[in-house]
Formats: sequence, structure tokens, C-alpha cells
Amino acid sequence: MSLQELNNVPGVTAQPDSATQQFVFNHTMLRVKDIQKSLDFYTRVLGFSLLEKRDFPEAEFSLYFLALVDKALIPADDAARTVWMKSIPGILELTHNHGTENDADFAYHNGNTDPRGFGHICIAVPDIVAACERFEALGVDFQKRLTDGRMKSLAFIKDPDAYWVEIIQPTPL
Repeated sequence: MSLQELNNVPGVTAQPDSATQQFVFNHTMLRVKDIQKSLDFYTRVLGFSLLEKRDFPEAEFSLYFLALVDKALIPADDAARTVWMKSIPGILELTHNHGTENDADFAYHNGNTDPRGFGHICIAVPDIVAACERFEALGVDFQKRLTDGRMKSLAFIKDPDAYWVEIIQPTPL
């Protein structure tokens, strides 16, 4: 579809209100069972950097904010980092409810079984073949490999809570 056709899709506001011009889609939140496993997956496997951690001991949960950014760009000062973090797109917030990691039967719904809801997050990589080979070598669980199905240009891996992470490459294979 052309941009003109996209602007004419029923329900679409072709010209957003100028009051929204500087809005930034900042973050998505996922609840995770075992924060150590999740932090390992998102930092070691996918390359995210931990930007901030907020603890709420009275409510028994903690928040972890991560992003795919050059670590050199992350402000060292806590207050400056918080302001900076709230101004950039693409933050992943992991919410850990304390104690869930100790309950063998506990699991969050990943949204991809009935009743369906949340589907996945997506990471763009420069070389999808190399990325998938690396994920395979790291023992990452796949929902869909590049060779599976008809869509050979994308893959889905699963994080420790079985949330799907779509892997795409911006340029054609």
C-alpha cells in the first residue's frame, strides 16, 4: 500500500493532532517469573543494556528497564539517566513479582495460546542468518526457524517465559 492508501484506511487519522507531535512510544512491559534468567536472556542473548532498576519491597515487585543502545550513550548520573530513558523509544520494562521464581507451577500467559492476546516483541538484526546461528549455538528455544514454514525471512525465538521474540532483517536476504 502507498502512504496515501495507508492514510485512507478506515479509522486512521491521516494528520495526527499537532499536540501529539513530540509523543514518544517509550516502552513495553513484560511480567517475568525469574528475573535472573530474563536478564541473562535480554542482556547476553539479545544485547540489551540495563538502564534502571526500581524496587518496591512493600509491594513485593521490582522493575527493570532495558534498551538496545550504545552503552557509551547512557548517562552515568542517575537523574540524567532517568530523564534520558524516558525520552527514547524502544525500552523494555521487565516486571518481576518477588517469589514467582520459587513456584515451579507458576507461569505467565504468553498471549499465543487461547485465549490469544499479546503476540510478540520484535528485534531487527543486521544479519538474520548469523543471528539465528548464534541463537542456535546459545541453546535458545525457537518457535520458528528461518527454514520453517513459508516465511523464510523471519524467525521467532522464545525468552525464558515463552514470550515470542520475532527476529527480522531490515534489508532483503
